[in-house]
Amino acid sequence: MITGTTRLYAIIGDPIAHVRTPMVFNDYFAERNIDAICVPIHIGRDDLPRGWAGLRSMVNLDGFIVTAPHKAESAQLSDRLEGDGMHTKVVNTVRREPDGSFSSTLLDGRGFVRGLINQGQEVKGKRFYVAGAGGAGTALAYALAGSGVAALTIHNRTRAKAERLVADVGKAFPGCDVKVGTANAAGYDVAVNATSLGLKPDDGHSFELASVDPTALVAEVVMKPDMTPLLIAAEKRGHKIHFGIHMLNSQLELMMQFLGVSKPKP
Repeated sequence: MITGTTRLYAIIGDPIAHVRTPMVFNDYFAERNIDAICVPIHIGRDDLPRGWAGLRSMVNLDGFIVTAPHKAESAQLSDRLEGDGMHTKVVNTVRREPDGSFSSTLLDGRGFVRGLINQGQEVKGKRFYVAGAGGAGTALAYALAGSGVAALTIHNRTRAKAERLVADVGKAFPGCDVKVGTANAAGYDVAVNATSLGLKPDDGHSFELASVDPTALVAEVVMKPDMTPLLIAAEKRGHKIHFGIHMLNSQLELMMQFLGVSKPKP
C-alpha cells in the first residue's frame, strides 16, 4: 500500500514503455516489506536538463535508474561519479545523498557479465563481439575487458565512436586484445547486440547474423520483448541465445546496494 511515507524510485528514458525495471523493483520491495515503489518516468531525448531539475526537487525520490538515451548526459549532470561511471562517463543508477546531491554509477556491464555466468556461460578466455558503442556498449566493453576475455571487438554504425571506445578501453585494460570491427561477426564465441535495435518487431539487426559462427552464443541487452527479432532469427539458425532480462536480474542486487535498500528476504 502506498502511503505518505512511501519512498519513491524511478526509471527515466525515451522511450519508456518497454522497461522491466518497475516490475522487478516493485517485486523486490514487496517481498522484503520495504515501503517503496518504482515508477517509469518518460523524459524526452532533448529535455533531460529540465527533467533532472524536476527529479532533484522531489525530496522523497531517493534514486532512479537511467536508460537510453540519457546515460551519458546523466553522468554530466551528476554531482559525483563512482565505480565504472568514473572512467566511462556513463551512468545507469543514481542515488540521492542526505544533502540532496546526486551520486551516480554504471552497473549495466557488471550485471551483463554476472548474468552470463549465472546462466552457465564462460566469460574469461572467450572471444566477444559487441555491436554498439553507446551507453550499453560502453558498459559491456569495460566490464568484459575487466573480466579477462581473450579478445573484444566493438562495432558501431558510426565508426569513430567505436574507435574512441576501443582506445579508452585499451588504455584502461592494456592486457586486453580490443579492436574495432565491422558488421561481420565471424570468429567469436559470443555476439552481443548492445544497441536499442530490437524494441520493435520490424527492427533490423545491429550485425550480420549470417556471419556468426554456428556454435556462438547470441546475446541481447534489449529486455522487452524477451524474444527480439535478433534472438528469434538466431534461434531459428540453431544458435544458443541469451536474454536481455538476465542483465537486469543479475544487477538488481548491485543496484539495491548502491541505492542503500539492499535487504534479504524475510
